[in-house]
Amino acid sequence: MSRTIPFVVLAVVFAGSGAGAVSDSTMPDMSHADTGWFPVGDDFLPPASGPGPVVSDPAHPYYSNQSGRQPTWRVAELKNPILKDWVVKRLRAANANALAGHVPFSPRETCWPAGVPAYDVFSRLRPVYFLERPNEVVIINEGDAQVRHVFMNVPHSKNPKPSWYGESVGHYDRGDLVIDTIGLNDKTFVDNYLTPHTTALHVVERFHPEPDGKTLDLTITVDDPGAFNTAWSARQIYHRRAQPIMEEDACAENNVDFFGKGYLPVPEARTPDF
Repeated sequence: MSRTIPFVVLAVVFAGSGAGAVSDSTMPDMSHADTGWFPVGDDFLPPASGPGPVVSDPAHPYYSNQSGRQPTWRVAELKNPILKDWVVKRLRAANANALAGHVPFSPRETCWPAGVPAYDVFSRLRPVYFLERPNEVVIINEGDAQVRHVFMNVPHSKNPKPSWYGESVGHYDRGDLVIDTIGLNDKTFVDNYLTPHTTALHVVERFHPEPDGKTLDLTITVDDPGAFNTAWSARQIYHRRAQPIMEEDACAENNVDFFGKGYLPVPEARTPDF
């Protein structure tokens, strides 16, 4: 089942969207071409209660290059009870790679699709933009212009073919945007610690705009019985700031593996398509 809409068309429509284009009174006002939603960080925040996401190992704390301290690679805490044994094994290997000083894989730096829910921690420096229409919400991450399509008020397909961003359907609930995603392939990770998942991954995101119109609270619920012992939740917070959406931001440049083993290059076509 194909529901793809060319991005160039979306960019034209987006530029004219805004509060005046919203006709549904329950639809939150999140669509603006001249202001973006900036995440507070590229790690998930813990939930108010219950099982939470993988976090940094206290013995090897993570510091970003914006922290004012010597940056470090991420090393995952392996004692989180949500993790299946095979996931712990994969994370232990990723930890060893990071501790050895090798540059870890990053979808943002290698131009690979982030997947869901890693899209919500794709980059702490790049905003996301929402195009809201009655039958579809399009979410655009300025970094590499990675785009998600959310089809509104429709059920899931019976057997969606696994893909990088899966099949997302949504609805509005008391002013919140709720997105339900299935049909994800297993080529992505759920976070920046390289936590793997299976094709059974099921993600529900609830975007709640605060009354001030400047803050967007996101609650994420993740369920994958093949990778996790129980469903778990996480949070993200976005702040609205003035920044027009960039017309182009191509990532597929300098696609050579300069860093050697442990670092994946940008995807390349092996044969010409013309």
